[in-house]
Amino acid sequence: MKGPFLALVAFGIFATHDVFIKILGGVYSPIQILFFSVLFSFPLAALFLLRDQTEGTLIPRHPYWMAARTIAAVITGFSAFYAFSVLPLAQTYAIIFAAPLLITILAIPILGEKVRIRRWLAVLVGLVGVIIVLRPGAVPLELGHLAALAAAVCGAFASIVVRKIGREERSVVIMLYPMMANFFVMGALLPLVYEPMPIEHIGFIALIAVFAWVAGRFLIAAYTVGEAATVAPMQYSQILWASAYGFLFFDESPSQNTIVGAAIIIASGLYIVLRESRSSDTSTTPVLRTRSRAETGTTLRIAPFLWPKSKDK
Repeated sequence: MKGPFLALVAFGIFATHDVFIKILGGVYSPIQILFFSVLFSFPLAALFLLRDQTEGTLIPRHPYWMAARTIAAVITGFSAFYAFSVLPLAQTYAIIFAAPLLITILAIPILGEKVRIRRWLAVLVGLVGVIIVLRPGAVPLELGHLAALAAAVCGAFASIVVRKIGREERSVVIMLYPMMANFFVMGALLPLVYEPMPIEHIGFIALIAVFAWVAGRFLIAAYTVGEAATVAPMQYSQILWASAYGFLFFDESPSQNTIVGAAIIIASGLYIVLRESRSSDTSTTPVLRTRSRAETGTTLRIAPFLWPKSKDK
C-alpha cells in the first residue's frame, strides 16, 4: 500500500497547487501565471535534469514529434490554467479526467494499438459522462469549458507522444523543450497582459513551482515502490480535494450533473486501467505507462526517470 499512499499525497499536493492557480487566476492572465511559474521552476528542474547521464545533444531525434508535443504542452498549460481560473475546481477536474479515455483512442493511430470492444465501450461511456458534465444545450458552454476540453485533448496527445518516442529521446530533451517554449511564448505575450504583482502573489507563484516539484518527487517514489495498476487510479482522488477546497475557499458546491458525470468518467477510467493491468503485453498499456498529470510545460514529467526501472521492453 506504500505506492498508492505516496500517490495520494502527491495528488493532494497537486490539488493544492491548482488552488493557488485559481486564486491567482482571479487577478492575472494565465499567460502571466504560466510565465512566472516556469521561471520559478527552472532552478528546481535543474535538480532533475542533472540526473540525466545519457550521452547526446539537445537536438531531438524525432524533431517533428517533439515539435507537436511541445505545441500540445503549451496549449495544455494555457488551457488548464485558464479553466482552473474560471470554472469550479471539481468541474474542471471532471472534464480533464477524460484524458485517459482520449489516450486510449490516440493509442490506435500513434502507437498502433488494437483496442477491443470492452475498452471501446468504456471510452464511449466515459464520453457520455463528459457530456453530462458539460450539459450542452441546457447551459451555455463557456470558454472555460472549451479550455478544459482542450487541456484534456492536448494533454492526452502530449502524453501519448512521450510514450512513442520517450525511450529514444534524452530525458532532458523531453522535458526542457515544453518549458522553454512556455518561457519564450508566454514571455513574448506578457507585455500585453502584465499586471504588477505584490510580494505575496510572487510568493504564491513560487509555491506553485515548489508544490509541483514536491508532488513530482512523491509520484516518482510511488511508481518506484508500487505497481502502476494501483498507483494510477489515485489521480482521481484530486476531485475530492477539489470539492473540499472549492467549498472552503471559493464557495463552490459540485452540481448534480458534475457529480454524476464525474462518477461515470472515473468509473470508465478505472475500468480501462483494470483492463490494461491484466494485459501481459506492456505495449498495450498506454494509460498505465503515461505516469503523470497532463503535460503543461511548467513542470517535469516523471516518466523518463522511471523508464530505466520500468518493465517496458
